Amino acid sequence: MLPSAHATWEESATWSDVVAIAQAADRLGYDHLTCSEHVAVPTADATVRGGRYWDPLATFGFLAAVTASIRFATYVLVLGYHHPLEIAKRYGTLDQVSNGRLILGVGVGTLAAEFEMLGAEFADRGDRADDALRALRASFGVVRPEYHGSHYDFADVVVEPAGVQRDVAIWIGGQGARSLRRAVELGDGWAPFGIQPEAARDLLDQAGSPPITVVLQPPRPIDAIGDPDRAREMLHELERAGATHATLRFVHHSPAHFVEQLEATHGLRP
Repeated sequence: MLPSAHATWEESATWSDVVAIAQAADRLGYDHLTCSEHVAVPTADATVRGGRYWDPLATFGFLAAVTASIRFATYVLVLGYHHPLEIAKRYGTLDQVSNGRLILGVGVGTLAAEFEMLGAEFADRGDRADDALRALRASFGVVRPEYHGSHYDFADVVVEPAGVQRDVAIWIGGQGARSLRRAVELGDGWAPFGIQPEAARDLLDQAGSPPITVVLQPPRPIDAIGDPDRAREMLHELERAGATHATLRFVHHSPAHFVEQLEATHGLRP
């Protein structure tokens, strides 16, 4: 529900609309669905960021039961809002009920007012996030995890059920070179947002074209029904920029039109 980007029909959208779109994407063979996290958006910030955010854990837990193969990417889970063991337990459980279809998309976070409201540290969130990532590597999919780091320290604990995936994919969100360095050093993929393909290509070149998953977004919604040639070119533009995956936005005017765009975009594949 970004104020400058959402479609009018989304203002009165229902959960059944979300389910229908997710099932269509699953049926067509799309790779992943995304769900963002905000706990409580301050009213002033909601005018820019939007105010409606389905909780990723509950959302994906339901969708796991009504889909077969599509993966579930938290895009992004704010590391500073959670202890790493909380993520390992809650999302490890999701990994179990989805049969290993979880992608942990994580970020450092940028909304200072929300950090303050939740009692989370904002000033050192970068260093804390790095340590949280190391702790997650040590604990996800592990029943008796142990980790000793700069911000998190634990041992002699049981976290069960543990995730199906011991090596769950971790995609790092963000916008700049620091997020890419974090992805190379501590993650499996880089999933920036609000960045032009050319800028992403420059950052990847400067980093030596690292062999990681790169998830890019087109700068504008694509319209595979109204302008399939332009839609196809936008996808090629992402590929040329270094994308291995694309997270797409569509021109859509109703839930049915959204599904039609999924179908039309699927038809663009070579």
